[in-house]
Amino acid sequence: MASLRFYTVEMSLQCLSPCPSSPISLSSSSPRYHLLKTTNKIPNSHRNCRTLRISCSSSSTVTDQTQQSSFNDAEMKLIDALIGIQGRGKSASPKQLNDVESAVKALEGLEGIQNPTESELIEGRWQLMFTTRPGTASPIQRTFTGVDVFTVFQDVYLKTTNEDPRVSNIVKFSDIIGELKVEAVASIKDEKRILFRFDRAAFALKFLPFKVPYPVPFRLLGDEAKGWLDITYLSPSGNLRISRGNKGTTFVLQKETVPRQKLLATISRDKGVAEAIDEFLASNSNSAEDDYELLEGSWQMIWSSQMYTDSWLENAANGLMGRQIIEKDGRIKFEVNIIPAFRFSMKGKFLKSSGSTYELKMNDSAIIGGPFGYPIELTNNIELQILYTDEKMRISRGFDNIIFVHIREI
Repeated sequence: MASLRFYTVEMSLQCLSPCPSSPISLSSSSPRYHLLKTTNKIPNSHRNCRTLRISCSSSSTVTDQTQQSSFNDAEMKLIDALIGIQGRGKSASPKQLNDVESAVKALEGLEGIQNPTESELIEGRWQLMFTTRPGTASPIQRTFTGVDVFTVFQDVYLKTTNEDPRVSNIVKFSDIIGELKVEAVASIKDEKRILFRFDRAAFALKFLPFKVPYPVPFRLLGDEAKGWLDITYLSPSGNLRISRGNKGTTFVLQKETVPRQKLLATISRDKGVAEAIDEFLASNSNSAEDDYELLEGSWQMIWSSQMYTDSWLENAANGLMGRQIIEKDGRIKFEVNIIPAFRFSMKGKFLKSSGSTYELKMNDSAIIGGPFGYPIELTNNIELQILYTDEKMRISRGFDNIIFVHIREI
């Protein structure tokens, strides 16, 4: 019977230093930026051990402090619950859904704007941040709202235009491609409910001089083209709204987003991410370096500043893919799903060396398949620091000055 063996290529690395071509241009005067100046030569006895140095610093756990004044504590609890949810709720875990629903119900029990349909704060463009997805959802909701690359808006104009009151749903594909706009005639039934009837829709594509009709015969749909929307919460600032529709759907919409949401939206579009991280770090800097703890939980990598260049196994062992699981008593695990029922696992210990710097010693590697494990002779020493972290998101600088963004799953 043939046996399966894993071989590890032993490599030595020179001391890492910030690369001039790094896509993240942090000022050396910033408390978030550190040069790893190593002048001592690596002893021969350690040349078979790969060492990664991840250069970072930490931030306060009070995130977005200077830019969230328009949201109260209960509203920020809902926004925090939305951080890390993919597809505006499409890929949310049961715990994430419970956290959002709990925060939604808490806000609905508070006193927001009275008679929201009569308030001018309801008017304008709202960005859809989250929606539940029942089987009765409309085709536009099922097709587009779960795609993070697209931006979904709702325009509400009940009193501030010379035209008939209207509610429109807009899916913006990109600045280059264009958008789909589905419009409805609207009317106010009472202080919280808006009645609407869809009557027209079209694609406005940048590369065409005309609009392409959306292939839905609204006039033939009768009552199917009608619906209602209850405004169950409108924030006093007019920047956050919760609505419930006639098909049982819950919507969370915002006029203004906090920096973390803007950064994650940029990562979803995968355009201008390095610049967005630079801007985020600059707006969340402190005058003094924080002593930050490595938070427990499962942290999924959602973005890195460089494509992988090593073998798949080395990328996994270097923490360049998959998730990092931080456990109690200084335990850490790298985990990467290979195929269904098979995953790579590498366990080790971490110890704080100074400030927000941690020494990781990874020495227990295996390919896990069901209840069985296939050991791999692979070890790693990693020096880890943090550029930014809070209860939901972490930014770090890693191997070859690669920038990583992780989202906390649990």
